This record gives sequence, C-alpha cells and structure tokens, in this order.
Amino acid sequence: MRFWLASRHIRHVLAHRSAVPAEFAEKIPLAAHQKAADYTVARTKFGLFTLLVNTVVLVGFTLLGGLQWLAVEIFKLTGPGMVYQLTLLGAFALVSGIIDLPFDYYKQFGLEQRFGFNKMTPGLFFADMLKGLLLGAAIGLPLVWVMLTLMEKSGNLWWLYAWLVWSGFQLLMMVLFPTVIAPLFNKFTPLEDQSLKARIEGLMSRVGFASKGLFVMDGSKRSAHGNAYFSGFGANKRIVFFDTLLSRLQPQEIEAVLAHELGHFKLKHIIKRICMMFALSLAFLALLGYLKNQLWFYTGLGVDPLLLPGQGNDAMVLLLFMLALPVFTFLFGPLTSISSRKHEFEADAFAARHTDARDLVSALVKMYEDNASTLTPDPLHSAFYDSHPPASVRIRHLHAAAA
Repeated sequence: MRFWLASRHIRHVLAHRSAVPAEFAEKIPLAAHQKAADYTVARTKFGLFTLLVNTVVLVGFTLLGGLQWLAVEIFKLTGPGMVYQLTLLGAFALVSGIIDLPFDYYKQFGLEQRFGFNKMTPGLFFADMLKGLLLGAAIGLPLVWVMLTLMEKSGNLWWLYAWLVWSGFQLLMMVLFPTVIAPLFNKFTPLEDQSLKARIEGLMSRVGFASKGLFVMDGSKRSAHGNAYFSGFGANKRIVFFDTLLSRLQPQEIEAVLAHELGHFKLKHIIKRICMMFALSLAFLALLGYLKNQLWFYTGLGVDPLLLPGQGNDAMVLLLFMLALPVFTFLFGPLTSISSRKHEFEADAFAARHTDARDLVSALVKMYEDNASTLTPDPLHSAFYDSHPPASVRIRHLHAAAA
C-alpha cells in the first residue's frame, strides 16, 4: 500500500507540474511551483527506496530469523539476566542505526543539498548523531530497565504499571525538553526586535496566554526550512521562532502564524493530543501484555521461544511488537489525519479572529514557497501522510473567514 500510494503521489504531482494552481497563480511563480514538484518527487522516490530497504530489513529481522540469531550470539557473550536483555535491545538499535546512517547522510547532503535547503556541515551532522546516541542511552537505558523489571516481576498487570511509568516519563520530557534537551542541539536567544516583541505580547495578552519568554532558534545552521512553535508544559511554556522564519515574514505575518500556534493551545488541542497519546499507549501496552504470552506471536514473526537462551525474553517481545505494530497501525493513518486536520482548521479560524486572516494567508503562501511544499498532492496519499489540510483547501477556508 505504501508503494502504491507513493506511486500515485508521484504521478499526480508530475501531472500538475506545468501550471500553478489558479488560486496561487498571482502569488507563486511557475519556477517555484516546479521546484516544489521536483523536490516532492525526489523525496518520494527516495522514500520508495528506503521503504524497500526497510522492508528487507524487517523481513530479515523477523521471518528470516535475524533476531533469533542475534539473541543467541549475544547470550554467548553475556549469559542470562538483565544485561543480556539490555544488550539485545542495544545491539538491535546499533544495527538499525548503522543501516539508517547512509540514508540519513544522503538525505541531508544529497537531496536537501540539491534543492538548496541544507545548511549543515558533515561535522555538525555527526556531532548531532553522537549527541543523540549519548542522550538516547542516558535516558533510554534506565527507562527500558524499569520496563523490563516491571514485565518480569509485577505480575499480569505489569502493562498497567508500565503505562504509569511511561506516562510520567512523557510528562517529564515535556518539562525538560525546552530548557535541558533542546539547548544541546540549538542555540536559543531572546527575541531582540522590540516592535515585534510588543506586537506578540499584545497578541498573547488578547488571547490570555502566559509564556516564559520569546526565543529565536538558530535553525539556519542546519536547514533553510522555517517554522515556529511553542514548547514546554504548565508554567514552563516558551515560544520559539526559527531565525529563517523571522528573516522571511513581515511582523504582521509572524503575528498571524503565532496566533495559529496559540490557537492549538487555547482550544485545548495540545491537551487532547496528550490524552489521546496516553490512551493509545495504554491500549498498545495492554495488547502487548496479551501477546507476551501467545506462542503464535513469536513463531509467526520468526522466533521460536523454546530455542531462545535463558529465561528472560521480555526484550524479544518488545522488539517484535515494535517491528510489527507500524505495519498495522499505518492503515489507521487517515483517521488520525482527520482529527489533526480538524484541529488545523480550528487553529486557523482562531488566528483569523485575533489577527487579519489575509496576513496568515500571505504567510502560508510564503512558507509553502520557501519550503518547496507541493500545492498539488495526491488526495489519497495526503489522507494517509499529511497532518495538515492541502494548501488550496486551507487557504480557501481562510479567504472565507476574511470575507
């Protein structure tokens, strides 16, 4: 299905490459539209190749016995116990990372470079990778150890206790990310433009939003793409602008973009998404709790538990579940897209009430052009992959709000 959707998308974008859609004809030049089409096609073709490789890797790990072989070899080095299980998970992550590395490198220094978006140096690329690896180990290993301990020692309701731990961890990351984790990768400086700052503070006062500060992120050292977001939780919220966004948009357009982002907060979209994430994680952990004791789950994915070394196979069931789950949840993509798009329309309407809708339209057109986002996606492909409405539909709604 993924291959078919990608093929549809490529054909649809190429079929509409020769002309800018009528509603954008006066705003986006043909050259920019064609660049977006070429960028989209190149990314989709690259995605097809990585999908092929990932499918081979998935089958190799599961049906062809790769995970079972890896478990046996690691057991020879570590013996039974928690060290064996943590090493198995770490070895899987290492092998997966090595396979992904050339694709990540080409995407940054081949694909993004070709279309003028890459600003990253190879040194920064590998520094980010090393930081991510160390951070993942520092945070992930203790969390996995707790999960495996609960699976082993807390009885049939281990999945409920694991869910409580996981939920607490997610909330903690929301608090720590803005001030502890994000600064490890980017530099954040207070917004210095006083007129823009006054405009934004006026908007926040009108909508009743309290923030810990307005910050500019040096996104331009990695990419020419631009964005704005707010992060944090509770009293720790902060608003962040990419420096690339500030350099391209006018103050009133920046205000309109931020009004859209604030709309997500004021309309409780963030809380709804967090609650949905917690509900889904509870359902998935309950499912894992059932599958953990089902022989067919292991054997159907190329693992014979009777041939595995040692007594603890909880790490194995975690790996199998992680590998198998995305194959099935992908089918529900349009349902999550519907919910996400509804929130985007509501946030746009919120922005139109508190700023000029025409400013948001102008900002969106610039962002579509600067990011080489296609204006003519295949509708079915978009339904599965795009969390935002198609550009033409979204802007049509905003024009109606401005009328």
